[in-house]
Amino acid sequence: MCALICAGGKGTRAGFNKNKLLKDVLGIPVLERTIAAFAAAGISEIVVAAAQEDFPEIAPLCRKYGATLCEGGATRFLSVHSGLKRAKSEIVLIHDGARPFVSAETVAACIQSVKTYKSGVCAVPATDTLAAANENGEIESYPVRAKTYRIQTPQGFYLAEIRAAYEQAIRNGETDFTDDSSVYAKYVRAPKLCAGEEKNSKLTYAEDFRKAFARVGIGVDTHAFGRAQNYIVLGGVQVPSESGLIAHSDGDVLCHAVMDALLSAAGLKDIGHYFPDTSAEWENADSMQMLAKVISLVRGQGFRPANLSAAIQAEKPRLAKYIGEIKKSLASALSLPESAVGISAGTNEKLGYIGEGKGITANAAVLLEQI
Repeated sequence: MCALICAGGKGTRAGFNKNKLLKDVLGIPVLERTIAAFAAAGISEIVVAAAQEDFPEIAPLCRKYGATLCEGGATRFLSVHSGLKRAKSEIVLIHDGARPFVSAETVAACIQSVKTYKSGVCAVPATDTLAAANENGEIESYPVRAKTYRIQTPQGFYLAEIRAAYEQAIRNGETDFTDDSSVYAKYVRAPKLCAGEEKNSKLTYAEDFRKAFARVGIGVDTHAFGRAQNYIVLGGVQVPSESGLIAHSDGDVLCHAVMDALLSAAGLKDIGHYFPDTSAEWENADSMQMLAKVISLVRGQGFRPANLSAAIQAEKPRLAKYIGEIKKSLASALSLPESAVGISAGTNEKLGYIGEGKGITANAAVLLEQI
């Protein structure tokens, strides 16, 4: 089996100044993720068609996985045509390099379709109403949704047939096809659809990259009662209390849990590293100012908060009437809409140090998206 990966794009629609497949996301280029997906699926021959200007960055990735690198063309059609000349296996799976989430199951289904029906075009049923419009944007017809599909890749064929189809298209001067199944349909026979999957999405716009490469972080913090003050601080909000929480800073246990969750998701060290309790700078410090520094550190790693979920465990004081204000405070600090922040509070049913009223624990989970 051969996987022919198209990697000649420029990333123009994503607004990048380089090939989007070379964008480093979570430490790994998109193209490497795509190549690795086929290697993990047991595909022994991998051909990558790319622009020569990108060879210095792509060649090391190909060597790492034993893939063959060849020069593509000015369009996807021409890149596939070039790659087909280098392929050797009986069956070839043509795939967009910008679909790094293809699974081994999808690859296997595509191969089986080729063996059974001579072709396999991964697709998922359309869920939106589709319309065909003229150049003025006026709708001319509505295809029957039950018969429409969103075409994906890989698209699998016997190499001899798809190579011959491309050669015939070249001879006829027809090179404006947008995918391989349409070439096959015109010059060979009607292609056969096979099951694709929703997660096998294509990274086209900058927003696709932010959504696709999100990170999750969890933070937990605990502070004991005992400070001589008549309030505690939670998420930057003062809540009346019989005594305050003991801490080097202002003891905002919720804010500290959020900070650790953010740092963890970004792959950074914990708050003890950045705000040591031996430092006079952070003694009695406002934790919301510390949170602002953490957000700056996270943004420096190329991420921003997408949402926050936090739970406070406290037998006292009662927190219900303060949750709205706490939610608003944290949403503002994280530059999020309040709808993206969830705060809950509960007791510990009189059990343990929380139930005995000796302290408070806060748990936080955050989702980071790429900037």
